[in-house]
Amino acid sequence: MIIGLTYDLRQEYLDAGYGLEETAEFDKPDTIEGIETALQNLGHETRRIGNIKSLVGRLAAGERWDLVFNICEGMFGLGREAQVPALLDAYEIPYTFSGPLILALALDKGLTKRVLRSFGIPTPDFAVVATPADIAAVDLPLPLFVKPVAEGTGKGIDARSKINSRKQLQEVCAALLKKFRQPVLVEAYLPGREFTVGITGSGDDARAIGVMEVMLNAEAEANAYSYINKEQYEERVQYALAPKKEAAACVDVALRAWRGLDCLDGGRVDVKMDRDGVVNFIEVNPLAGLNPIHSDLPILCRLQNISYQELIGRILDSAARRLPR
Repeated sequence: MIIGLTYDLRQEYLDAGYGLEETAEFDKPDTIEGIETALQNLGHETRRIGNIKSLVGRLAAGERWDLVFNICEGMFGLGREAQVPALLDAYEIPYTFSGPLILALALDKGLTKRVLRSFGIPTPDFAVVATPADIAAVDLPLPLFVKPVAEGTGKGIDARSKINSRKQLQEVCAALLKKFRQPVLVEAYLPGREFTVGITGSGDDARAIGVMEVMLNAEAEANAYSYINKEQYEERVQYALAPKKEAAACVDVALRAWRGLDCLDGGRVDVKMDRDGVVNFIEVNPLAGLNPIHSDLPILCRLQNISYQELIGRILDSAARRLPR
């Protein structure tokens, strides 16, 4: 196949004046090189396309591909991850990973939790703060945890994200509303162990490829798997495969969430235990990071002795099932 690659190259946005945290979800050259090499080793031709604006130009010029391997996160709007898939749908070009409906829903953590609760999947009690006036109406017992409703890679999360007083809730929510210009998710704080579940495949064919526990070192920023902890994970975080009993409980919640949302091809589901050890859904990552070295899903694969090329191959095989016959 001829496979196009769509992606947001971080350096391009930094050169345009955007900051490090603003561009945290975007990719470095070694991510693109890793995916491209894996696809070529699997016998395919690749064409680098780039971001959505590059894609628009290439489509307008008449260029087409058998499939697009899409990892574009997008820059603007709460539906930014859905923009490239929606454009490819309009041109009837197949692509990897979930479509615009799921990517738009999954980016909104509050709406995702509402949908998954309808499937009976446990998730912490929560409220969504859209304006400063909404903060006083939050009727949840302390401690709480707050974060932007539509960000990833730990953006907007730091030691202050764990809320221990109403005054702190007011201050932190107000700061997040101003900085990120989007609603804030407020949810009951879970004090238990934290895990991420790697998944490949779609629907009944979806399988968990492993469960990784995320443990903060003494040097880590407290209270959360935050932006700075993710950026400096080698010094601040330890990863380990979950024990069998805990892994089974995590997989149950993760696969129910993945299949309930109809996510496709591959990604991650983050879960955490409450004080009683019950596994709760935290968020789904249907467009998970794929840096061969630093992203959580490839780290998990290494712990499971799954090569990066095998991971890309599984994702591609899943997407290829949707190709026209």
